[in-house]
Amino acid sequence: MTSSAFPPPISEPDPSTFTCSSSLVGPCSGCQRSTHRYGSGGLPLCHWCMTTARENWGTGVRFTSTRTPAS
Repeated sequence: MTSSAFPPPISEPDPSTFTCSSSLVGPCSGCQRSTHRYGSGGLPLCHWCMTTARENWGTGVRFTSTRTPAS
């Protein structure tokens, strides 16, 4: 996917949802598109929002987990 390509409508899920369990799918923090958000390999942003973030902020864009271990 090139940065000049427009993403499909929000009603269409991120391709990452096709490779994960439906229990790991949640809304993108940016656009609310369904994306692989939870569990191993999950990200808070869909492919298109992450691409935009990296274009704006550089390839070093990462997210910090705020989850705390259960006690």
